[in-house]
Amino acid sequence: MIGRLPLDEQLTVLKSLLARNELLLEVMNRAVTLDLPDWYVTAGCLFQTVWNVVTDRPPTSGIKDYDVFYFDDRDLSWEAEDAVIKAADEAFAGLPAEVEVRNEARVHLWYEQKFGVPCAPHASTEAAIDSFAATTCCLGVRLEPGGRWRVYAPHGLSDVFNLVVRPNPVLAPREVYEAKTARWRQQWPELTVLGWPSASTARMPSSS
Repeated sequence: MIGRLPLDEQLTVLKSLLARNELLLEVMNRAVTLDLPDWYVTAGCLFQTVWNVVTDRPPTSGIKDYDVFYFDDRDLSWEAEDAVIKAADEAFAGLPAEVEVRNEARVHLWYEQKFGVPCAPHASTEAAIDSFAATTCCLGVRLEPGGRWRVYAPHGLSDVFNLVVRPNPVLAPREVYEAKTARWRQQWPELTVLGWPSASTARMPSSS
């Protein structure tokens, strides 16, 4: 099983599987041209590409959109983010998929209104990725000078390869996790979806 390979070999396999999604590669290549600070292509377009390849589906099957996160706390106005979004609309024009570009330095300004729980300001794009509803989602990839891939995977890659979805109860509420996993199960019935932990077993932030 891929998930039992040493980590360096898992990274090699991850790159080869993601490369099967030519649309994903084009999004990554065009994202480079935007020169966004601390950017990553992240979330569903990554782990769902892996799920598709390992279950013999077309690489783009069921992928709703392609998320590009960046972090710029120099100007937290909507106008500054909107200017980046408009530039991104031009950069990604013509692609047969929706590409959503968002500044993760601004998440705390709208998160509670949308999801009903407060969100402390993120300190980086990586910190934003850490807060996804499932640990399996906590994955980001970008291209760096020379074509090197930078991969951020704080919970490793084994669950991604093994089609295991594990809750990450650090920010997103239970209903967000359960809504997402219900939708994913319809598209990928092979998934093993772990239940949301009870209040007594939920992982609490470290006090150290």
